[in-house]
Amino acid sequence: MNDHSNTNWNWSVTGIAIRDGRVLLARHTYGGGKGKWIVPGGYLENGESPEEAVRREFMEETGVAVEPSDVIGIRCSEKNWYLAFRAEYISGEARSDGDENDAVEWMPIDELLVREDVPDLTKELVRCALAGTGLQEITYNTHHGGTLWGVKEK
Repeated sequence: MNDHSNTNWNWSVTGIAIRDGRVLLARHTYGGGKGKWIVPGGYLENGESPEEAVRREFMEETGVAVEPSDVIGIRCSEKNWYLAFRAEYISGEARSDGDENDAVEWMPIDELLVREDVPDLTKELVRCALAGTGLQEITYNTHHGGTLWGVKEK
């Protein structure tokens, strides 16, 4: 595993990358998700934006470059938050990182939605990505910094 001294354990991200009717999934190697096919993602590093973390996590875990777009889901608890983006495929060939996952593949959507080794959270996030709508980044004048995600008029 990597050195996690710069990790913010309260904030995590994921992305749903869909290409040709398939979703990029990785088979987890540890913890409660061991042996399960999940979407790539992870914790933010200190000073990193959620979008930067999605790009980094995908590259580290799968060798695939993505560009996060709309926010399609947010999971919040007393201890942390988890932000899910729709992620556009940019380039790269899917491969395992040999650490956090032991396999990476572009799995057909209809297959992953019925597999028992794909967690419900992954299935729900894929459904959210397929809905075609999501929260979009809204630019506004502020001195506080940060990013506002919301519903925009079409």
